[in-house]
Amino acid sequence: MAVKPRETVPDLDLPLAGGGRYRLGQEPPERFTALIFYRGLHCPVCKRYLAAFNAQAGDYAGRGIDLVAISVNDRARAEEAKRDWGLDRLRVAHDFPVDEAPRWGLYVSSAIREAEPARFNEPGLFLVTPDRKLQFAVIATTPQLRPAPEDVLRTIDFVIERNYPARGEA
Repeated sequence: MAVKPRETVPDLDLPLAGGGRYRLGQEPPERFTALIFYRGLHCPVCKRYLAAFNAQAGDYAGRGIDLVAISVNDRARAEEAKRDWGLDRLRVAHDFPVDEAPRWGLYVSSAIREAEPARFNEPGLFLVTPDRKLQFAVIATTPQLRPAPEDVLRTIDFVIERNYPARGEA
């Protein structure tokens, strides 16, 4: 079952493109972590989406928000995405176990093209508090429907300014 707002999100301990590991909660951000689950290197929509977050990474950092992109891709494909997509300001985690996707509420697809992994998660965006509680989530079944990074920032500003609680917990 997927995590609900105000509940603790599942553990994440994943390798990073470029080396090192990402462990959710090990180095808590000032305000939030934005976990951007993407489909993988095969997805041109993901390329544009992550490039947009990369371009606004300074705006997120200025608000005390860490950004982490996550996929089922292996190290080689994650390194290629980071390099070829110009993701110099995002941490790119890889080897997310596709069987863990439902715990996050993410949808899983099977390959319909040769370039796709056999199974991969569809997009999701999760805003997580420093103590690993879910603030909000946006989950999609298709690559084309995702909130724009500037809309996410406006929502975060609203949450911060009004100390607005996570909703949807009932």
